[in-house]
Amino acid sequence: MAKAAPASPRLLLLNKPFDVLTQFNDEAGRATLKDFVEVAGVYPAGRLDRDSEGLLLLTNDGRLQARIADPKHKLPKTYWVQVEGEPTEAQLQQLRSGVQLNDGPTLPAECRALEAPALWERQPPVRFRKSVPTAWLELVIREGRNRQVRRMTAAVGLPTLRLVRVRIGPWALDGLQPGQWREVPAAL
Repeated sequence: MAKAAPASPRLLLLNKPFDVLTQFNDEAGRATLKDFVEVAGVYPAGRLDRDSEGLLLLTNDGRLQARIADPKHKLPKTYWVQVEGEPTEAQLQQLRSGVQLNDGPTLPAECRALEAPALWERQPPVRFRKSVPTAWLELVIREGRNRQVRRMTAAVGLPTLRLVRVRIGPWALDGLQPGQWREVPAAL
């Protein structure tokens, strides 16, 4: 009996909407990737929390998935983060130097203040309080700990209100709207 030829490697870029799980099935009936991607045999290369938005890579190639998701490859991940408060230079420097978290120190991050980016409206919208200012940061990390960006900003006194991943290594959202995806060459 002849073996089936392996499927050609595929790589999809998805703009994962807010409140969508980074998996294809959910016993509780919550929104999952299957609500947006009808491509058989692909799976996420890395995670993005349900309450985070933005770039998620999906592939059918196990080696490519490992290269993207494995922290030892230190692929930079770029996030636009709306935080509560107005960051000081000292807080930005803490993020750049690495932050002590309960599971150990983070690697140094690239961090800069950002003008409010032109993004889609989030559903539901971020809660605003007139008495508390907000600001945007661009944060680039090379690790992928659980809820790392949120924990880093909280550790320096800037709780995250909205978190959007805009780039992973060479791949970027580039105009994809929430729930949209496109296929790109499967190479790193």
